[in-house]
Amino acid sequence: MVSLSKNQTVSLSKETSSLNQLQFGLGWDPLKKKKGFFGSLLSGGSDSIDLDAGCVLLDASGKTIDTIWFRKLKSSCGSVVHQGDNLTGEGEGDDEIITVDLTRLPAQVEYLAFTVNSFRGQTFNEVDNAFCRVVDQSRKELARYQLTEQGSHTGIIIASLARKGGSWDFTAHGKASSGRTIDDMHADIVATVVR
Repeated sequence: MVSLSKNQTVSLSKETSSLNQLQFGLGWDPLKKKKGFFGSLLSGGSDSIDLDAGCVLLDASGKTIDTIWFRKLKSSCGSVVHQGDNLTGEGEGDDEIITVDLTRLPAQVEYLAFTVNSFRGQTFNEVDNAFCRVVDQSRKELARYQLTEQGSHTGIIIASLARKGGSWDFTAHGKASSGRTIDDMHADIVATVVR
């Protein structure tokens, strides 16, 4: 397994012999806030953070082919599937998972941009231990990116997959965006992912 830093890229094909299916896992925890009467007043009594994982399929020029998120859990081609929305971030491991069948991706898909955004408008100042990871079909973790920056933004282009001939490169971005939905983030996605 490769632990990536921001803007670092790894060839997934070098990490595994045959690459057919991937799981993109996203995890996070709510930042632990001060307890007591004033702490619960300031946090609204809730320690849950509702982040949403999304995936945008792009062609070589950056044109959107499809968008997968909590409002559309499966791509039109059937190759990308969101496993469902986690509303709290509670618990260990992956909070949201997107599976990608690389053998079924349309040929014009050159990039898959993975995003995280806060539909409710909670900022990343309220998020702790955010990470993304890529796991192959044998459950082997190929790469992991631990997001260390916080801030007042509501979205992040966390990582991307790029088709390089017959192989796939995974890049950790950690690029802040102000979008509360994946559609709001489109310009930032293209600027970050398409090279």
